[in-house]
Amino acid sequence: MRRTEENNGTQKTTEDYLEAILEIFQEQGYVRSIDVAEHLEVSKPSVTYTTKRLKEKNYITTDHAGMLVLTDEGKAIAERTLDRHHTLTKLLESVGVDHDQAQIDACKVEHDLSEESFQALKKLVVKGQPKTAQA
Repeated sequence: MRRTEENNGTQKTTEDYLEAILEIFQEQGYVRSIDVAEHLEVSKPSVTYTTKRLKEKNYITTDHAGMLVLTDEGKAIAERTLDRHHTLTKLLESVGVDHDQAQIDACKVEHDLSEESFQALKKLVVKGQPKTAQA
């Protein structure tokens, strides 16, 4: 099924937030809404609105201290998105793209690339290909 632009935008936001929550948790062991706002460079009200939607979809919950916690389903989406991001970043860097630019471009592509194409590109990264040109 092909995603519409509206659905893709919603999907991108969901994936970005879940990925951010996972990354923040991996870095500091807990996730506050303000951490997500700073990580994604969005306003606190935007985080409040989006986290409410993520709770409704059962992707996140909050613990007794009010920290954001990924559900199993939310964690699976976050891990898949983060894997795509890391793999695409490595692929772009392997062909000579600067690290910062590779990060930016990987974030754009990770949401729209088909699973079939992603798996094919991932095989290249795992094999260590493509190689950068030797001078």
